[in-house]
Amino acid sequence: MKFFITGIGTDVGKTIASAIITQALEADYWKPIQAGEIEFSDKDKVKSLISNSKSQIHKNSYALQTPASPHFAAAIDGISIELKNITEPKTKNHLVVEGAGGIFVPLNQTETVMDLIQPDYKVIVVSRHYLGSINHSLLTIEALKSKNISIAGIIFSGDENFGTESIILSKTGIPFLGRIDNEPYFDNNVISYYAEKFKENLQRLI
Repeated sequence: MKFFITGIGTDVGKTIASAIITQALEADYWKPIQAGEIEFSDKDKVKSLISNSKSQIHKNSYALQTPASPHFAAAIDGISIELKNITEPKTKNHLVVEGAGGIFVPLNQTETVMDLIQPDYKVIVVSRHYLGSINHSLLTIEALKSKNISIAGIIFSGDENFGTESIILSKTGIPFLGRIDNEPYFDNNVISYYAEKFKENLQRLI
């Protein structure tokens, strides 16, 4: 099974969610495009947070220097992102694919993160609570549905907000996979704790 992890925006918790899912399923992890933080990138963070011996962390197709939209970060590096150069790693294991920002983040002048989502991927949406997050969540889910992209479910990031969560779930009808609370820190133990909490819901998707 291949899961594509996207968010309703930037810094909503995609990488932590990806680490939890990777640990829960002992899956492989791949982030096709990394923009900024190359010294300790998202793949390095996931590697440091998981504790199973089965998961493989695959190399980025593009590792860009600037923490910015991929199309702009690539331009600063003097290159252009081309989908033909983004090759999914070969593995017989489950694969967790982490996107960059939200689904309409541009990769170049014509393509966006949504164009990275392959027909055999199931999308998991990460939503974090903030003023406007209901709108951003509903827009993200509606856009995915309009392209007939399979949505496996949603993970909420941050302390429980019943008013926000209930309206998103009732309007979209997508499965609730779990919530990641506002933890003081994330390490192997915290990730393993959430992996156990999420495991049953994730295994139902396989």
